[in-house]
Amino acid sequence: MRLKPIRLVVTLALVLCTVPLAVNAQPLTKVHRIGRLLGAGSPPSGPDPSFEAFRQGLRELGYVEGQNLVIEDRYAEGSPERLRDLAAELVRLPVDVLVAEGSAAIRAAQQATRTIPIVMAATNDPVGQGFIASLAHPGGNITGLSWLGAELPGKRLELLKETVPQSTRIAVLINPAYPAYASALHTLTGAAQALGLRLHVVEVRSVDELDTAFAAMTRAGADAVIVESDAVLLNPLRGRIVADLAMQSRLPTMHSWKGFVTAGGLLSYGPSMPDALRRAATYVDKLLKGAKPADLPVEQVTKFELIINLKTAESLGLTIPPTLLFQATEVIR
Repeated sequence: MRLKPIRLVVTLALVLCTVPLAVNAQPLTKVHRIGRLLGAGSPPSGPDPSFEAFRQGLRELGYVEGQNLVIEDRYAEGSPERLRDLAAELVRLPVDVLVAEGSAAIRAAQQATRTIPIVMAATNDPVGQGFIASLAHPGGNITGLSWLGAELPGKRLELLKETVPQSTRIAVLINPAYPAYASALHTLTGAAQALGLRLHVVEVRSVDELDTAFAAMTRAGADAVIVESDAVLLNPLRGRIVADLAMQSRLPTMHSWKGFVTAGGLLSYGPSMPDALRRAATYVDKLLKGAKPADLPVEQVTKFELIINLKTAESLGLTIPPTLLFQATEVIR
């Protein structure tokens, strides 16, 4: 009979010891791994506004790097071979979601996996390029953002003509392997006719051909250049090369992306990548929470940027019309 109180005390002691453990025990936080694949970019030497916008978008949705999120960055620096290898590397890690920037990166990701969800951080004509079945019903493992790229070359030509009103002949610097090659030239041809301009198409397949290309533009009497940027040209170093050659040739340039203007180009007009990547973060969140990419409609980019480099304009002896300065998203002085 005397053993019963002792057993009771021991039992109570064990219960009391386990209660704090049960109260303090927390469910393990799942760490999500996101792969970010850039086909043409290089690791930035300073702040990357687009990447910071992506991170900010994820933070606003409750993701914190080092706690419940890891972002794996891969930069192919314009190399198709490296791009395929990096996409395969991210798949092997594995990652929970792949965010691909640019058509070449999206295609490499598509070839690397048909199961891991892929978010397009904005591209032109994803249906025509075979990435999705339709904007409303993507149908595979790819979703994200798109833009009406067919209209942009014509808009860029209009802005360039407004900047250089005396121009009559515009050179088009373009890679024949560019996925939107035919579409871009078709749009530019129609816009040139409407503006009373003549086009001079100069093709480049590698950065080594840029010197020859600018020499050809000068011989042809070009007044300005539209740079149709694909993986051959979309690179900070190559952007600087293009800007330097354009300045040596005294040719104003119009680009697709801000990076070229930061490197010394005159103008750029295109989708806002920080805005696109902020919106891409919402797709990542939905996919991590179980949504199927096939069921997430592709959104159209609605925010575009006009960037003007006044220092370049002054070096070329150009006066930017006040109407353009008023429209500009950013003016580099």
